[in-house]
Amino acid sequence: MAVIAVHGAEPLEKSRYSSMQRMTRVRLAAAEASVQALASKRRVLPPLPGQTDFRCSFHAHAEDASHTAGTRPEMLADAKRAGMQAIFLSDHFRPPRDFMDSWRFLTNGVLFVTGSEWRGFLVHPMASVLAHQDLATPEFVAKVTVGDGMIFLSHIEERPDHPVEGLTGLEIYNRHYDAKRDLRGMLTLVSRLTDPKELKELQTLVELYPDGVLASQVEYPDVYLDKWDSETGRRRLTGVAANDCHHNQVFVLHRVNDGMARLGTIVDPVSGMREVPVGLRPGVAQILAGHADGETLRLVDLDPYYRAFRCVSTHVVSPKLEETSLRTAVKAGRVFVAHEWMGDASGFRMAWVDAEAPAVADRTRAWMGDEVPFAAGGRIDVESPLPGRLRLIRNGKEVARSEGNRLQATVTDSGVYRAEVWLELDGEWRPWIYSNPIYLR
Repeated sequence: MAVIAVHGAEPLEKSRYSSMQRMTRVRLAAAEASVQALASKRRVLPPLPGQTDFRCSFHAHAEDASHTAGTRPEMLADAKRAGMQAIFLSDHFRPPRDFMDSWRFLTNGVLFVTGSEWRGFLVHPMASVLAHQDLATPEFVAKVTVGDGMIFLSHIEERPDHPVEGLTGLEIYNRHYDAKRDLRGMLTLVSRLTDPKELKELQTLVELYPDGVLASQVEYPDVYLDKWDSETGRRRLTGVAANDCHHNQVFVLHRVNDGMARLGTIVDPVSGMREVPVGLRPGVAQILAGHADGETLRLVDLDPYYRAFRCVSTHVVSPKLEETSLRTAVKAGRVFVAHEWMGDASGFRMAWVDAEAPAVADRTRAWMGDEVPFAAGGRIDVESPLPGRLRLIRNGKEVARSEGNRLQATVTDSGVYRAEVWLELDGEWRPWIYSNPIYLR
């Protein structure tokens, strides 16, 4: 378990395959084989005393906008199936409806917390802020964060220079951003939907390798992490993952007549779909054969909530599954982000320990999320339930790396330390876990 010292920033592993290469039968099968092989090597790490690792979702939409197809009962069923224990809702702001009137209770083992995607933030106040909707941003933030209220900067790619004063944190990964920056992959996907042979193969791949297909676009969120690393040098900010799930990526083909079809999703009005002349895409005629004018064919469902929850989750380490307890843990930074489809990340931990303390119980000085004065003579200790490539990041720069289940690195300088775990799938290193920092000031 050798630790490799790294001086300054070192380039991350470049993606070996494009999203479209990953979305082929041979690559998907190879990645799935890697996932299964890693699962057989999983170590169960004992829970921290008095704490439980809860798998949660931030930035989740249901019954909140015309472009959201999923329902809250559907979300609950899929959360239960995916092993999710809390959903922080992000209803789109639609006054006079108050998003605080949505689900806010524990049911069937899943806790729902009200919230909204509003003004470029994920907003989770303790009580209604509808009367404060027109306040300037600093005053609005202050109203949201009264008591245990929380607010996170969202969609960092759209506002990389946005100030973060007064915020609870920010998204450090957003599934929607991966799709937005993969224009070539999206165009290729659309092309496959209008070719009978390619469509049939895609439908089969979604059936055989649903997680791998949805995760084919996932890349290292450098824009998000650069913002986070820059800002945490000055203030505490909790990083969470954005599922940004709506269950709306269900592709359909609408038959207009013998010469024309329209392609879109189940949330698009027919008039808003992309026109596909049969003369331009002859295979469309074959797909529509036997169907009546005006009929809509359901082609591929890419993002049911179950699959979205497995793509990425936010783990919150808290004493109990209760709203106040979870809010306290999130604000304290007892959080890490994981792409769960690659492997169960439960139990991951990061601590600053005193290597010289005589008793194990006396060694821990700080856990993930803690802010403490720096003192010489300690080390960062990172443990992963799956073997991979563990990276220690200080102030945005990699300072140590280890292969296996554990990284132990002597701490010689103050700074903001966070960890990453990468897993090797199909000969390609892919990011799996991002921890929140330990702040050694």
